[in-house]
Amino acid sequence: MATDDNRLPSADPQESAGPAGKGQTTPTTSDQVPAAITPGADTPIAAPRRIAGARDTGLYWRFAIGLIAIDQITKAIVRSVVPLFETRPLVSGLVDLVHVRNEGVAFGLLNNLDMRYKWALTTALAMAALLGIAYYANHVRREEWLARLGLSMILGGAIGNLIDRALHGYVLDFVDVYWRTWHFWAFNVADASISVGAILVFADLLLVKPHASNSV
Repeated sequence: MATDDNRLPSADPQESAGPAGKGQTTPTTSDQVPAAITPGADTPIAAPRRIAGARDTGLYWRFAIGLIAIDQITKAIVRSVVPLFETRPLVSGLVDLVHVRNEGVAFGLLNNLDMRYKWALTTALAMAALLGIAYYANHVRREEWLARLGLSMILGGAIGNLIDRALHGYVLDFVDVYWRTWHFWAFNVADASISVGAILVFADLLLVKPHASNSV
């Protein structure tokens, strides 16, 4: 008759004795590896981090298009109400409405240059300015709103005058600011937009502290 001492050891790990003594149980696989946690409806999911060096660029396109529209509308009005080389007073002794043709660049520069294809030169300069604006705009971050506003104004003004050069071969200037015998260069909405935009861009470069780069 077999005795109890000849019994096979139990296969149940829960009954095997550990080093600390008889009766101690060993952990199972389910006790060693925690179960994977799957996000539920109430589990907040963290937003993905932005890639280092990524920029959110862009100009104020609607604003630029609005400036182009205002520039072209005002020029059309002047063509219809003020004959060429005539004057209409707006603010007596200070501002007159005039009708002059600028075959140069902004504020009459190169207007007195006598060359056969001057319109082609001025158009090429305007296109070069647009390329410069596009290049600079690609390096401006979204939070740099002052530079973006200035570039949008420069873009709107440059396109406004470029339309004139393409359609007429010249730019119509109609604002004459003067004091007694001194007269400023005649200009239009596009010229004013370019000038103010340039001031804003320089103000951003000189006065606004550069933004820190996004950390990884």
